[in-house]
Amino acid sequence: MSWWWSGAIGAAKKRSDEETGGGAKPEAVGLVIGATGLVGNSLAEILPLPDTPGGPWKVYAVARRPRPAWNVTANPVVYVQCDVSDADDARAKLAPLADVTHVFFVASARLPTEPETREANLRMLENVLAAVCPSCPGLRHVCLQTGRAHYGDGSPPPLHEELPRGRGPNFFYDQEDLLAAQAARSAQSWSWSVHRPGLVLGFSPFSSANAVSTLCAYAAICRREGAALKFPGSRACWEGYSDASDADLVAEQQIWAAVDPFARNEAFNCSNGDVFKWKQLWKALAEQYGIGFEGYVGEEGRFSLEEAMKDKGPVWEAIVRENQLAESRLEEVAQWRALDLVLGAEESCLDCMNKSKEHGFLGFRNSLIAFGFWIDKTRAFRIVP
Repeated sequence: MSWWWSGAIGAAKKRSDEETGGGAKPEAVGLVIGATGLVGNSLAEILPLPDTPGGPWKVYAVARRPRPAWNVTANPVVYVQCDVSDADDARAKLAPLADVTHVFFVASARLPTEPETREANLRMLENVLAAVCPSCPGLRHVCLQTGRAHYGDGSPPPLHEELPRGRGPNFFYDQEDLLAAQAARSAQSWSWSVHRPGLVLGFSPFSSANAVSTLCAYAAICRREGAALKFPGSRACWEGYSDASDADLVAEQQIWAAVDPFARNEAFNCSNGDVFKWKQLWKALAEQYGIGFEGYVGEEGRFSLEEAMKDKGPVWEAIVRENQLAESRLEEVAQWRALDLVLGAEESCLDCMNKSKEHGFLGFRNSLIAFGFWIDKTRAFRIVP
């Protein structure tokens, strides 16, 4: 846990005691929607710990797939297989969980077109709120995770929460508006918070935007083929400053917001609090795999990972077999298109954590150390070599 965690416990307890008169506090019951994603997995690990603020916590972990083997021993939670995009399934599986006090909505969907993506993500949140709100009289707070795309293109860095919304449609706006409206008309008087991470570093073989496993898969393929780890992206990304969001840190911020009255009905950025250059991470990745690397060599050296890796499925199958990894297909472990977007950025995009700190959240991470930590964890579960 971060050094500030014990202080957060004390601050949250003090405010809670002031509100309740210091009496015994009922058990908190968390409902994590998207529990096998990057931040969802961290929430499912952190919430049940004995020193987590607001606890002791009982946790329902909700995901669309059957419970994966890597999730069973790590997360002592009640697993609920449910497709929240299906209103009937959401009602049938979630409405009976009448003891829920806190919802952590960290699920998202990507569809072929922007209108489809907007509709799908709004529907998921609608279905969860429709199932939970009428059946959970003790509901206190709903955390919604969105992202830095809230600010749109062209917003001047550092990005802060008071900037106007970006131009054009965005399902983050739809979800935030729905959440605030639902809370305002709810009879339970529950509060909400919105959390906007950037590039999330974490562990999940099921994530659709796992930069760590994608980078490891690329490095493993380069090593097997005897090639250098070539940087495919832009000069701005290679030379400029970037930031990231550790999945555990994002989970900690959400838990803090769920139990601290000073964080109610607010939106918060969430990044590690430091900056790095991709040339630093690239060197660290090459060292992890014992291979040479090649940095930015000019615009003529840029290429698409999605295109370069499209025929590497058989190479990955050999890597899985030779290293006795968990069975997987390359497209499950690596999300090339998402990484191409990150590495191809033409300008730095950094956020500001002042609002979060001013409201009492003092968590931070060293991004280089976090990068190595998540590589080690992904290896420990035999997802990558």
